[in-house]
Amino acid sequence: MPTALASASWPLAAAMAAGEGQQPLPFLLRPVLLHGVGAGAHLLLALAVAGRLLFAAGSRGKESPAASGRTRGGGFRWCRLAVRATWALAACEFFLAAYFLLSWYLDGGSAGWGAPDAVAEHADAVSSAVAWLLLAAHLQLEHGRRGEDERFPAPLRLWWALFLLLSLLAVAVHAVTALQYKLPVHALAWARDAVSVLAGAVLLVAGFSATRGAAGGSASEEPLLNGASQTASAENDTVDASMFTGAGFLSILIFSWMGPLLAVGHRKTLDLDDVPDLDAGDSVAGLLPSFKTNLEALTGDGKVTAFKLTKALVRTVWWHIAVTAIYALIYNLATYVGPYLIDSLVQYLNGDERYASKGKLLVVTFIVAKVFECLSQRHWFFRLQQAGIRARSALVSVVYQKGLSLSSTSRQSRTSGEMINIISVDADRVGLFSWYMHDLWLVPLQVAMALFILYSTLGVASLAALGATVVVMLANVPPMQMQEKFQQKLMDCKDVRMKATSEILRNMRILKLQGWEMKFLSKIIDLRKTEESWLKKYLYTSTVATFVFWGAPTFVAVVTFGACMVLGIPLESGKVLSALATFRVLQEPIYNLPDTISMMIQTKVSLDRIASFLCLEELPTDAVQRLPSGNSSVAIEVSNGCFSWDASSEEPTLKDLNFQACQGMRVAVCGTVGSGKSSLLSCILGEMPKLSGEVKTCGTMAYVSQSAWIQSGKIQDNILFGKEMDSEKYDRVLESCSLKKDLEILPFGDKTVIGERGINLSGGQKQRIQIARALYQDADIYLFDDPFSAVDAHTGSHLFKECLLGVLSSKTVVYVTHQMEFLPAADLILVMKGGKIAQAGKYNEILGSGEELMELVGAHQDALTALDVIDVANGGSEALSSSGATSLSLSLSTAEEKDKQNGKEDVDKVQSGQLVLEEEREKGRVGFWVYWKYLTLAYGGALVPFVLIAQILFQVLQIGSNYWMAWASPVSKDTEPPVSMSTLIYVFVALAGASSLCILVRALFLVTAAYKTATLLFDKMHMSIFRAPMSFFDSTPSGRILNRASTDQSEVDTNMAYQMGSVAFSIIQLVGIIAVMSQVAWQVFVVFVPVIVACFWYQRYYIDTARELQRLVGVCKAPIIQHFAESITGSATIRSFGKENQFVSTNSHLMDAYSRPKFYNAAAMEWLCFRLDTLSSVTFAFSLIFLISLPTGLIDPGIAGLAVTYGLNLNMLQTWVVWCMCNLENKIISVERILQYISIPEEPPLSMSEDKLPHNWPSEGEIQLRNLHVRYAPQLPFVLKGLTVTFPGAMKTGIVGRTGSGKSTLIQALFRIVDPTIGQILVDSVDICTIGLHDLRSRLSIIPQDPTMFEGTVRSNLDPLGEYNDDQIWEALDNCQLGGEVRKKELKLDSPVMENGENWSVGQRQLVCLGRVILKRTKILVLDEATASVDTATDNLIQKTLRENFSDATVITIAHRITSVLDSDMVLLLDNGVAVERDTPAKLLEDKSSLFSKLVAEYTMRATHT
Repeated sequence: MPTALASASWPLAAAMAAGEGQQPLPFLLRPVLLHGVGAGAHLLLALAVAGRLLFAAGSRGKESPAASGRTRGGGFRWCRLAVRATWALAACEFFLAAYFLLSWYLDGGSAGWGAPDAVAEHADAVSSAVAWLLLAAHLQLEHGRRGEDERFPAPLRLWWALFLLLSLLAVAVHAVTALQYKLPVHALAWARDAVSVLAGAVLLVAGFSATRGAAGGSASEEPLLNGASQTASAENDTVDASMFTGAGFLSILIFSWMGPLLAVGHRKTLDLDDVPDLDAGDSVAGLLPSFKTNLEALTGDGKVTAFKLTKALVRTVWWHIAVTAIYALIYNLATYVGPYLIDSLVQYLNGDERYASKGKLLVVTFIVAKVFECLSQRHWFFRLQQAGIRARSALVSVVYQKGLSLSSTSRQSRTSGEMINIISVDADRVGLFSWYMHDLWLVPLQVAMALFILYSTLGVASLAALGATVVVMLANVPPMQMQEKFQQKLMDCKDVRMKATSEILRNMRILKLQGWEMKFLSKIIDLRKTEESWLKKYLYTSTVATFVFWGAPTFVAVVTFGACMVLGIPLESGKVLSALATFRVLQEPIYNLPDTISMMIQTKVSLDRIASFLCLEELPTDAVQRLPSGNSSVAIEVSNGCFSWDASSEEPTLKDLNFQACQGMRVAVCGTVGSGKSSLLSCILGEMPKLSGEVKTCGTMAYVSQSAWIQSGKIQDNILFGKEMDSEKYDRVLESCSLKKDLEILPFGDKTVIGERGINLSGGQKQRIQIARALYQDADIYLFDDPFSAVDAHTGSHLFKECLLGVLSSKTVVYVTHQMEFLPAADLILVMKGGKIAQAGKYNEILGSGEELMELVGAHQDALTALDVIDVANGGSEALSSSGATSLSLSLSTAEEKDKQNGKEDVDKVQSGQLVLEEEREKGRVGFWVYWKYLTLAYGGALVPFVLIAQILFQVLQIGSNYWMAWASPVSKDTEPPVSMSTLIYVFVALAGASSLCILVRALFLVTAAYKTATLLFDKMHMSIFRAPMSFFDSTPSGRILNRASTDQSEVDTNMAYQMGSVAFSIIQLVGIIAVMSQVAWQVFVVFVPVIVACFWYQRYYIDTARELQRLVGVCKAPIIQHFAESITGSATIRSFGKENQFVSTNSHLMDAYSRPKFYNAAAMEWLCFRLDTLSSVTFAFSLIFLISLPTGLIDPGIAGLAVTYGLNLNMLQTWVVWCMCNLENKIISVERILQYISIPEEPPLSMSEDKLPHNWPSEGEIQLRNLHVRYAPQLPFVLKGLTVTFPGAMKTGIVGRTGSGKSTLIQALFRIVDPTIGQILVDSVDICTIGLHDLRSRLSIIPQDPTMFEGTVRSNLDPLGEYNDDQIWEALDNCQLGGEVRKKELKLDSPVMENGENWSVGQRQLVCLGRVILKRTKILVLDEATASVDTATDNLIQKTLRENFSDATVITIAHRITSVLDSDMVLLLDNGVAVERDTPAKLLEDKSSLFSKLVAEYTMRATHT
C-alpha cells in the first residue's frame, strides 16, 4: 500500500484499541487487508527493480558508444522531474519506515508484533521504503545512461497509475474511518496521504508526457512494414500531423487538443482533408506488423481459431486494455462514494452531533469523487474506442490479405457477399466489443460494492438485495438468449438478401432491358419478409429487456425494503436514500451483464467467421516453378500436367498436358466453347489446382483476362497499375492499343474516372485498357485470353499487328483466340478438345493432320463464302489503295463504339466532367423534415403521444415512490414515523409497480412504431431504386446503394427508434431531477439555467464537427468495401502481375481514411462530455454547498437527501441528454440517406391504364424512326440527329458505324433506356413513348454484349418469371447447343449456377442468353455483339439457329464480325448520329467507294493475309 496507508498505522491501531466499544471496522477497511495489499505490491516492485538493476549492471559493459551518446531530446524535463519525484517519495518512505521502527523499538521492541494489523503496517512501511529507493536508483542510472528522449517503459507507467489509485484508496479509507466510524486519523497520516497523491500524480504526468514527446508511439518500438525506411519516414510525417500525438498531459487530460479541429468544423463544412492524420500506433502501418507477428506466433500449426485470434488482438492492444481497466476501476469506485455518504449527509442536515464539523469535508468528498468519476469515465471511453478502431483495422487488413491469396476452391466456397460481410459487419462487431471487454470483472465488483454499502446501512436485508439482483439477472437470460437466436437468424437472412441485392444491382441493365426488374424486386421483398419476421421477434423480445432494465431498481428496492419489514430492521430516511441511490447504480451492472454476455456471443460468432475465413485454403505457391528472367531459354513448360477446378471430380478439367514455349515464341490456343482454353492459361498462372505434373515459367508475367477486370478510378491509373509514369512509353502503349481516339472523346482524357466494373466504357474499350495495362508492365511472358472478341474487325486487326506482332515481337505470348485469321502468325498452335491438347504444331503442319483444326477453319471458310461478292482473286482488295486505307481508318475509327454510355453520363460530364461523382452527402444540420418524416411515417405518428405519456407517467410515479419513502421514513431512530412500516412499504410497492407497467406499455408502443417505420422505409427505398433510370446505376457505384440497404437499414431496423426515444426519455428524466432539486433549493436555478445554456452552446458548437465526421465515416466505408470486392474479383489479375503489396497498401490507406474521422469523432464526443460533466458538477456542487449553508431544521433532511440522491445522477443525465441528442443527429443521417434514395427521379410508368395493346403486338415487327433526335441531357448535343429510317418487318438489319456514331443510343432509344427528345419511334404504328415501359420491353428481345447469368439454377436463368414448362426449356437449350451439356449434369435443369455464372464459360453464358430469347420468341430481336465470346463454328451455329427460329422476326444486329451482318437483308451505316448508307449488303459492296465496302475489304484482307 502507498505511504498514505502506512502513515496511518500506529495512530489508527491505537484508535481502534481505544474505541473498542464503538462500531467495529468492516474487514475491507481494516489495516491488515489494506497494508497487506500494499506490502505485496511494493515487494513485487522491489524484486522487479532489483532484477533489472542486476541485469543492467551485467550488460552495461557491452553497450555500444552509439547507444550511450544519444541525443537529448524534448523529453528531458519530464525525465528529470520523474527522477526527482521518485527520490523525494523514496526519502519520505525511508523516514516513515525509520519512524515506525524507532517507535516500535522505543515501545519495547516486541509490543506491536502480536497483532496482524501491526505486522502488516510494519511490512508495508519497510517494503515501500526499499522499493522506492531501488526504483529511484534505477531511474537515476537509466536517466544518466540512456537518451532523455526515450519513453518510460509501459510497466513502469502502469505501476505509477496503480500507485496513484492505491493512494486515492487510502484517502477514501481514512475519510470513511473518520466520518463513518468516528475513529481519529493522525495528522501525520493526512500529510502522508497528500504527499502520496501529489507524487503519484506528478509521476503519472511525467510518464505520459515523456511518452508523448517520443516521436512515433508504437512506431518507435517496432519496424513498420517489411524493411521500408520510406514507410518509417512517411509515418513520422503522419505523427507530426496527428493532433493527439503531440499533445501535452493537460491537453490530453481535458481533451483540449481537439480544439483546433472543432474550430475548423464550426467555421466550415469539414472535408476528409481537414481531418488530421492518425497517431502512428492507430494506423494500419503501425498496427499490422505486430498483429501479424502475434498471430503467427500463436498459430504455429497454421490453424487460426477464434481464441488464438482474440489472444493476438489482446497482445496487440494490451496497453489500452490495461489502461482502460485502471480507468474503469477508478470510475466504479468513485460512483459508489455518493451512495455511501448520503446517510452521513442526511444525519448532518438533521443536526446529528457526530457530524457537526464534517459538513464541509462531506461536500469536498462528494465533489472530488465526481471529478474523478468524470475524468476516468471520459478517458476510459476514449481509450476503449481507440482500442476498437485498432482491432478493426488489424482484422480488416489481415482478412484483405487473405482474400488476395485464396485458392479457386476457397473462392468458390464463399460468395463475395459473405466475404464483404466479414469486413463490414464482423470486423465492426469485434471493434465494438471493446466497450464490453471489462464488464465481466466490473459487474461482480459493482455488485460487491453495492452489497457492501447496503450491508453497512441495512445489515442482513442486503442479502435480500443480493437475491433480488441475482433473480433479475437470471430473468434477463431467457429473453437475451431468444434475442441472440433472433439476431443470428436476422443476420443470416440479411446475408442472403444482400447477396441477392448485390447481384441484381450488378446486372440491372439486363433486368431493365428484359423488363424483369419488378420480378426481381418481388424476390428481394420476399427475402425481406422472412427477415422482417425475425426482426419483429427480435424487437418485441427487446421490450422485455427494456422492462427489466427500467424495472430492476424498483424490484430490488421492493424486495429489500420488504425484507427490512419482515426482519424488523428500522428504515430511516438516510438509509433508505442511500439504498435507493445504490439500487440506481446497481441498475447498470444488472442490465450490462446479459448485454455483455450477448455481445460476447455475437463477437465470438464474428471471430469464428473471421477465423474460419483465415483458415481457408490459399493458392499453393509451389504449383508453378517460377524462375527469374534469363535463367532458361524455355519460357513456359508444362509436363504431364493434370489439373482440375474441382478436386473431388473424377474427371479432371485438363489432362495429359505436355508442351513448351521457348523465349520469344507466339503460342495460339484455339478450340470450341468449353474445351479448356481459359483453364490452360489458369494452369500456367498457377490459379488452377494441380493434381500432378510440373509447370515451369521463366520471367515476369502479364495477363489479360477474357472478362475485362477494370478498377474504378482514373483510366491512367488502370494502365500504369502502380508503375511510375514514363510519358514516351505511355504514349507508345496508347497508340498500340488504339486508345488515343477514345481518350480524345472522353471529357478528361485519361484522367476520366471509370465507374464500377468499367460501367461507362464499352466492352472493347475495357479490353483495350486491359491490354494497355499489360503492355505498360513490360513483362517477359504475356497471356491473352481472347481479348480480340470484344473489339471490331478493324481494331482487332490493328491490335494483333501492333501489339502481338509489333511491341511484343520479342516476348513470349500465349493467346487464346476464336479468330482463325490470327492462327497462321503463331509459332505453335495448341488445339484444345475435351480438356486435352488435341493437336499441336505450326498452322500448315497441323492443318491436314487432324480434324479438330479443320472443323474450326472449315467453319471460318463457310463464313467467308458470303464474301464471294468481292472477287479477291481479281484484285478487289488491291482496290483498297493506301490512301483508301487511311481514309477507312479515319472514318471507321480505331475503336468499337462506346455502347455502355447512357443515362445521365453526359449530364455529369457537363456538370462536373465525371460520370462517377464523389458520394453525395448532405451538408450542415440535418433538416427538421427528416425527423418529422421518420416520426410520422408509421400510422401518421399516432403512437408518438402515447409513448411520451407513458414515459411521463413513469417518471412521475417513480419520483413519487422515492418522495414517499423519503418523506414517510423517520430521519433517525428517535423520531416518530409518520406512517406504519407496512403502509410505507405497500404504498411504495403500488407506486413502483405502476411505474414499471408504464415502462412496459411505452416499450411496446415504441417497438410497434419502429417496426412499421423500418418496413415502410425499406419498401419505399427499394421501389424507388428499382424504378430509377439506368443513368442512376451508371453513375452510382453499387457499394453506395448496398451501404444504404445494409448498414443504414440495420440502423433503422434496430436502433433508430431507441435513439429517438432516448432523447425524449432523458429530457423528461432531467426535468424530473431538476424539479426534485428545486423543491429543496429553488436557488439551484440560478446556476442551473446558465449551466444548461452553456451545455446547449457546447452541444451546438460540437455538433457541427461531429455531424460531418459521422457523415465522413459513412462516406469512407463504401470505398473499403468496393476496393475489397474489386480485389476479390480481380485477384487472378493482381496475382499474375505480382501487385499484391500495392493493393494491400491501398487497402491500408483506405482503412486509415475510415479510421481518421472515426477516431476524431470519438475524441470530439469525449471533449463535449468532459465539458458537460464539469458544468453539471458545478450545479451539483452549488446545491450541496447551499444545503450545508442553511440553518439546521429549515428543510426536511429526508427531502434534502432525496434531492442529493437525484443530484448524484445529474451530471450523468445532463451528459446523457446532450449525448443522446448528438447521437441522434449522427444516427438520423441513416434515415436522411435512405430518404435521399426514396426521392430518386423514376422512369416513366411500367404500364399505362389506357394501354389497349393487342396481345400479339407487335405482329408485323416494323420499326419506323421519324426525325429521331436523342440526347442524354437538355444541355448536351444530340447523339442521334434527325434519323428517319424504317426497319421493315421480318427482315434482318445490320448496323455498323464507328465509335460514337450512335448505334448503341439507337438501341437504347428503342428500349426506352433513354427517351427521344424530338421525333418518334413507331413499332407497328404504335408510338413507343405512349405505352408503358414493361409493356414495351417484355415484347422485345435482346442478347446483350456482356453475357449474364444469375445465381440459381439453369431453369431460373432461362425462365426467371416461370412462364414456360420443362419441354419448352429443353427445346430452347437444344436450339442453343447447350442441351447436351445440361443433360450431362446430375440435376439437369436444376443444376446450380454460381454467382455471376462463374461455373460456366463466357461462351456458354452467351448461349444461355440466346436460349432466353429463343424461349421468349418475340417479333423483334436485337443482337448487341451477341457472338463476341464464341468461336466461329459456334457463331455459325448460332446464326443458323437464329435464322431458323427468327425467320419471321425483325432482327437488328450490331456486330464486330462482318460476317454477322453480311447475310442481313439490309445494312445501316451510321456516322455521327446520321444514317450515311442504307441498302442491301450486295448493293453497298458493288459500290467500291462506299464506306461499307471499304470495311469489308479490310476484313477480307485481314482474314486472308494475316
